[in-house]
Parts: sequence; C-alpha cells; structure tokens
Amino acid sequence: MPEAAICAAINEDEAALATPFVKCLARLIRAEESYCLWEGKSDAALLAGFIVTRKRRRAIPGMSYADPHALWRLDMFYSAVGLAIAERLRLVTSPNVEAKPVRPLGAGFSMPGVGPFCPDIHRFGFETFRQLAEAGTKLVDDATPDTEVSPDVALV
Repeated sequence: MPEAAICAAINEDEAALATPFVKCLARLIRAEESYCLWEGKSDAALLAGFIVTRKRRRAIPGMSYADPHALWRLDMFYSAVGLAIAERLRLVTSPNVEAKPVRPLGAGFSMPGVGPFCPDIHRFGFETFRQLAEAGTKLVDDATPDTEVSPDVALV
C-alpha cells in the first residue's frame, strides 16, 4: 500500500474518532469498565473490537450462537446512540432492549424452526472507524428531529 494511501486512511480514522458519536461510545465503554484495565488505552484501541473486516467476518461460522462479546458490542453501540440523543436533547434515556446470549436447548435435542433471533448478530461490527461513526451519527440524526417534534413522547 503506498504511503499516501496509508496516511489518508490514518487521517480518516482520526477524523472518525473525533466525531461526537464515537467520543460518546468511547466514554460509555470507559464508564462501564471498573478495573482500570483500559485506562491507558487510546480510543482506537478501545474501539478496535467494533471493526470487523470482511476477512474476519468470513472466518466467523455462518450459523452459530452469538458470543457475549458480540452482544456486548451491540449493546454498547445502541446504548451510545441513546446517550448521544439524550446529550443532544438534554433528556435522560435508557435502552429498551438488552441482548442476552441464547444457549442451545441441550445435546441432541433440537426443535425445527427454532434458532437464534438474528443469525448474523455474532458478526456485528463495521469495516472502518468511519463507517462506525457514520452509522451511529445517522441513527442519532434520524431520531433527533422526531423527538424534537414530540418531546412528550421522549419523556414517557
């Protein structure tokens, strides 16, 4: 890869890491951690788990139960969306949905038609930090006007 392309990718990542949504996500993750293990880590290192490249996505089995780390990333992402909306509108919110791992019913016992709710949830992630920032910012931007029109709904 030419040096100019590497510099452009680094600049793009730095710009994405500076967006309000990604900063909010990093703050939320740091607040969740209580053992000070992530104290010296940069935001890029802290959010590296959200980056799932095509090569890495292909290596994950097609149909499997979501691992707790994937569910945690999904939960953190949508909690950060709610927090960013709350910061923008000066409202206190909380997530309505919490992802929990689903375990198989037992060895040798299965039911036809019963499987994971979202078969690709274990592949949750983004190709780049820019895509992470764009996806989160889009969700926040889409929800903000609706909430501003009907603020009473947001208070319920």
